[in-house]
This record gives sequence, C-alpha cells and structure tokens, in this order.
Amino acid sequence: SRLRAGHAGSCSLEFDLATNLVGQPLVRQQVMKGLREFLKNPNPVKPLVMSFHGSTGTGKTYVSSMLIRYLFQRGLHSPYVHHFSPIMHFPHAELLEQYKESLKRWIQGNLTNCGRSAFLFDEMDKMHPGLIDVIIPFLGPSWVVYGTNYRKAIFIFISNAGGEQINNVTLALWRARKDREEISLQDLEPAISKAVFENPQSGFWKSGIINEHLIDFVVPFLPLKHYHVKQCVISELVQQGLEVRPGVVQEVADSIPYFPEEEKLFSSTGCKTVASRISFFF
Repeated sequence: SRLRAGHAGSCSLEFDLATNLVGQPLVRQQVMKGLREFLKNPNPVKPLVMSFHGSTGTGKTYVSSMLIRYLFQRGLHSPYVHHFSPIMHFPHAELLEQYKESLKRWIQGNLTNCGRSAFLFDEMDKMHPGLIDVIIPFLGPSWVVYGTNYRKAIFIFISNAGGEQINNVTLALWRARKDREEISLQDLEPAISKAVFENPQSGFWKSGIINEHLIDFVVPFLPLKHYHVKQCVISELVQQGLEVRPGVVQEVADSIPYFPEEEKLFSSTGCKTVASRISFFF
C-alpha cells in the first residue's frame, strides 16, 4: 500500500526515535503525539501540520525523513512525498506570483492524485514572505477545496529560524539549574513565536497560517551537549562499519566548536559535521 499500517508504523517510529534521535525528548513527545492522534482518526478534520525549529545539526531533517520513511513504503522516494526547497524551487523574488500559482497547482494536483500525500517545506526561514500563504486553503478544516479532499495530507515545515532563541532559553534555564530534560514546550513557545512568526525575513511573516492557527504542532529542537555529540559519533562509526575507538570518539567530539565561549556547553553545529570529521581519523 502507499501508506504503511498506521499503528505498526507509529510504534516502530517511536522505537527509532527513542534509540536513534539524540537528545531531543520534546521532539519525540510532540511528533509521536501528533502522529498518533492523526493516524488513528479515519476522518481527520484537517491535515496534520507540523513546524520544526532549531539550529543546524539538531535533527530536523533527520526526524522528518524518519517520519516519512515510516509512513510511506518508499520513504522520501515515494511518489506521494513532495519536498520543496526555496533555493532550488523558488530562487527569484521577482517571480513570486508565478511561484504562488505553480505551488498551488502542484499541491492541488498531487492531492487529487492521492489524498494521503506528504509535503515537506525546507528552510522556511529562506522562503519569500507571502509565498506560503497560497497553501492556506489546503491546511484548514474545510471539507473540500478545489474539488479535492485533502484532510489526510501531512505538511511539515522545517526552519533554522528560532534556533538561536531556543539555544538562549536552554542556556538561561541551565544557568538557573533547570535540567535540559525538564524543559517544556511552554518554556520555548514565546521565544520561537517571536523569532519565527514576527520576523519580516521569515517565510511565515504576517502569514495567515499563523493568524488562523493552522500549525498543529510546533516542534523545538534543543542544542546538543558534548555527550550528545559523542553519541552521534558512535552512531556514525557503527553506520560506516568502522571500529568504535573511545579515543576517536573523544577527539571528534572535542574538535567541534561549542558555545558559549566561557562554558563551552552546546555544540555550535549540532551533529552536522560529525561524518566529515570522522574521515580525518580513518
């Protein structure tokens, strides 16, 4: 089938998130909550809309591809999964009206073909403000738009916007002796909202998607600590079939820049450069 069996998929996704996603308890909680509620409802009132926020290398793309892999048998290669990048698909500001028309037609056409489709919008912080609003009719709780039943679709927005604010809040809470694992969505939501939805440079600037509360789950990705990076190094070594040597794990983790300058607490690049750094040791 196009879509994997809902409950089996969500169970194995939960296991994979628990074992392979490093240092993101809030992400696991939010993604599983959203997916479970959505998949167990045979007639959802609207599509599932999630927005992932966090700095580079914290796992946003990793989680979105993991989620898609569990929902669709061919994962990101499925004909029912559609991936948009502003740099690749919408590079020229002067063609904004043209992009709006083609994006609307593309989504409508694909939802007509298969109502259970997934749409990933990468780098929302680089999206031209105003462009994303053409998809508003597909996100809300109407029954039919343009002759298409689209309520079983999934939309995922991915953005580095809000990453700095998430990092600052996490750091402030750490200094206030609040454990990273205790951080709640309520701790982070105001900072994300300000950075993402009130920023004139953001693809969500003055967007009806925000004003009409069409995002079901805002998913914050926290900055990663030194021991999280070590876990990423071990995981990468295993994946590449290389020997896990404690000295190499330590050196690779140490070679990554950390912030703030004095405490060197969180990785500046998350786990993003781990794979390329490992190659220096083999």
